[in-house]
Amino acid sequence: MDSEVGPLRAVLLHRPGNELKRLTPRNNDQLLFDSIPWVDRAQAEHDAFAEVLRNRGVDVLLLADALRTALEDDRAHAAGVHAAVDDRRLGGDLADSLRSHLSGVDAAGLAEVLMAGMTFEELPSAEGASLVRMMNHPHDFAVDPLPNLLFTRDSSVWIADRVAISSLNMPARRRETAVLDLIYAYHPQFRHAARAYGAHSAPIEGGDVMLLAPGVLAIGVGERTTAAGAESLARSVFADGIAHTVLAVPIEQSRATMHLDTVCTMVDADAVVMYPLARDLLTAFTLRPTGDGGMKVAGPTPFLVAAAEAMEIDRLRVIDTGLDPVTAEREQWDDGNNTLALAPGVVVGYERNVETNERLEAAGIEVLPIAGSELGSGRGGPRCMSCPVRRDPL
Repeated sequence: MDSEVGPLRAVLLHRPGNELKRLTPRNNDQLLFDSIPWVDRAQAEHDAFAEVLRNRGVDVLLLADALRTALEDDRAHAAGVHAAVDDRRLGGDLADSLRSHLSGVDAAGLAEVLMAGMTFEELPSAEGASLVRMMNHPHDFAVDPLPNLLFTRDSSVWIADRVAISSLNMPARRRETAVLDLIYAYHPQFRHAARAYGAHSAPIEGGDVMLLAPGVLAIGVGERTTAAGAESLARSVFADGIAHTVLAVPIEQSRATMHLDTVCTMVDADAVVMYPLARDLLTAFTLRPTGDGGMKVAGPTPFLVAAAEAMEIDRLRVIDTGLDPVTAEREQWDDGNNTLALAPGVVVGYERNVETNERLEAAGIEVLPIAGSELGSGRGGPRCMSCPVRRDPL
């Protein structure tokens, strides 16, 4: 995969499940959601999103199905049990008891625990006293749920023919890495996939990684991806020979701009939809290999200038979010910039971002609108909810 806009052939999605039913007003902030989603409606909206992709010839692989398939392998099952049980949280005796229990459940049961978690009330009964069990509320989590699995873009990203397993920065999301590691290591479709980056490395999230053109990556550096993470990924793709230029793009460390793809996304081979306030403020450091295993860093320069130069085009066309500052801010918050390209000039976007969608259409971009009143409660749009696995060359 060499771009953001080549015809999309296969994608990894996660249909919302019981993990979203774990969200309460008491824990939704900690679990990175701005409100409590209506799960049935979120599932219906996601089903419609997946159907839009299938109708355009995209092979949709659902994460839960992929995880269950991977866990049929005994080695994956053992690794899944290890990923679920935290000795530091449960203490030795309770952890051993839970490990023993999970070792005996089938692939579907273990997958459900890995995704939706377990409360202390749901733990198997055990002989003897456990201070940990007694001092935790029955509804406290013994195994944390992973409601942000919905946003499959962040936990892994494909660059050329390699997959980068993200190193997720927020505590609520770190265990997602283990889930994706299991899928890519043991699912038959991915078993021989080469890795571009290891989850043990410095923090980087897929929402910050953008394939501007063949051999050209932009990496946002902000709330979720660190400068060390961007540098580590750059060195990795240079060493693998799958990129010749990486643009490290500082972005504001805030909830509204948590990833680069909340600020801009590619909608055509030479066009982006972008939050207007970012147009003149975004800068980029240009990273290139030196040929002897080293790396040189230049800049910062304006992002649009650096991007056009790296892409070897005269300029990058910019389509603004909204028509006025207030609308632009509202639609940026509602993921107006967060589109998923299905082909050059064809994107999926939330229907509620009316003015942004009209501007895209006026610029010659076909917009396939989807509902997202409940899907957007975790601050993510169609790009966030999709991990492209295969695209045709641009």
